[in-house]
Amino acid sequence: MTEKNAIINYMKYAGVKAFTVKAALVDCDGVLYDSMKNHSRAWVKLMTKNGIKCSRDEFYMLEGMVGTEVIKTKFKSGAGKVLTDDEALALYGVKGRYFRELGEVPMIPNTLEVLNALKERGIHSVLVTGSQQVSLLERIEQDYPGIFGERRVTGHDVKHGKPNPEPYLKGIAHAGVKPCECIVLENAPLGEQAAHAAGCFTIGINTGPLSEKDLYKAGADIVYPSMEELLAALPAILDNPEL
Repeated sequence: MTEKNAIINYMKYAGVKAFTVKAALVDCDGVLYDSMKNHSRAWVKLMTKNGIKCSRDEFYMLEGMVGTEVIKTKFKSGAGKVLTDDEALALYGVKGRYFRELGEVPMIPNTLEVLNALKERGIHSVLVTGSQQVSLLERIEQDYPGIFGERRVTGHDVKHGKPNPEPYLKGIAHAGVKPCECIVLENAPLGEQAAHAAGCFTIGINTGPLSEKDLYKAGADIVYPSMEELLAALPAILDNPEL
């Protein structure tokens, strides 16, 4: 899939006659930080201690869902338990402790360069994440200075997390633009579904163990295997002079 073909396909199904990018909506885990390895370990530890069988790969498929909803979903399917909001929140605190005990996660290589390149073109970035992980969210301003500011939508800000489009619709509102004026940077199927449903041009960055097909099937318009390759492709996405 070339950038030109991806944009033409998007314009057709979105019913738009122009593609001018004014904002980027950016996921956190797997896009800003290589954090899913530790998240999946923490999730498995929490579930195992509560008698719920699971694998780490399951949580890559659930990535992007609000953490407390992940807990409710897994406890219902794995143990037949219906948890209250308070019970789920308490368990999420335990999962957060397990996550922190695994140590600080690294930044995804070349993401800062991508976001700075967008900023240089006057394209604002908005954080859109299902994460409620305070330890990670507090790092963002230090690691990505001047990129997001207060333009953030987190798991604390929505009633319905990914794959519901609400997080990205709120991100679009933060940016003050139309859906067709946004690109979304996502690495997870639920996030791709949410961004596609919100009407945005959706870019998959496959930083985890899932296949490229998983991201396309979920709604990605184009998929790259790394942020480095996205960085190289940015001019073709943003300029598209032949359209």
